[in-house]
Amino acid sequence: MLEEVERWLRTRSWSVTDRPLRTVLAAKRASGSTVSVVLPALNEEATVGQIVAVIREELMRRAPLVDEIVVVDSGSTDRTSEVAAAAGARVVHRDAILPRVPAVPGKGEVLWRSLLVTGGDVVCFVDADLREFSADFVTGIVGPLLTDPEVQLVKAMYDRPLTVADGGAAGTAAAGQGGRVTELMARPLLNMHWPQLAGFVQPLGGEYAARRSLLERLPFPVGYGVELGMLVDALHLVGLDALAQVDVGVRLHRHQDGQALGRMAAAIYRTAQLRLARGHLIRPALTQFERGASGFEPRTHSVDTEERPPMAEIAEYAARRVA
Repeated sequence: MLEEVERWLRTRSWSVTDRPLRTVLAAKRASGSTVSVVLPALNEEATVGQIVAVIREELMRRAPLVDEIVVVDSGSTDRTSEVAAAAGARVVHRDAILPRVPAVPGKGEVLWRSLLVTGGDVVCFVDADLREFSADFVTGIVGPLLTDPEVQLVKAMYDRPLTVADGGAAGTAAAGQGGRVTELMARPLLNMHWPQLAGFVQPLGGEYAARRSLLERLPFPVGYGVELGMLVDALHLVGLDALAQVDVGVRLHRHQDGQALGRMAAAIYRTAQLRLARGHLIRPALTQFERGASGFEPRTHSVDTEERPPMAEIAEYAARRVA
């Protein structure tokens, strides 16, 4: 298995510099493919506008790589929608998509629904909380899909520094320490149960692109387990050599606190557990503790276990494709 991972790293791990923009544009013209960029967003008014503006300027106005930018707002209480629209994105509210199916909170829910309001042959997902965003994030992960017909899904890989607030000077960046749930939960799970996927540097990263023809056949965990679930399911559906990763540099973003990371880790573990033993369906809970006036007080949170079916099974999606 180690030999297979090493072979995959040699043949399916690239740098953004391996495919210059002119090469990617030529491949797009030759194939006639279209590209949609989706930003799932919840209270990201501070960053979403700059991301949209960079994509519109560099990958739509200067170079026609991206055909549409869609921000799916999952219930923001700030000015996320207004800022995104002003920057040039088409903004769609999560609850307005497929209204016959009541929406539930979660990132995977938003990504699943986005397939109904986008039209690209290639769909590129980008988190809306990135700072100092570079168009390389999009060019890098879209490039292999446009230049190599065998590639089905591409993840971004990057350095992910953690900004130190305690135990060091405020604002100090700890190199390589920003993927705590990846290192403590996702990477051990993948190495133990799906060792073919051990070569992915950022298996939980929110920046990845895939062919619509693959995405519409995948189930989507509604919560934070969506990235791990997608990798595992894609491996079984199309095989390791259809998956790839591209180094796009450095990813800077807002970090979650420890308790939020615990809830994320629980959802990711449950996503893996469901794929290991589909028959054991319970809805687990995670109890965490916060110090209150009378000592440590329990706070119990449900763990996302619900999944949406492959979009190809949704009647509205099939009807839209026919139309």
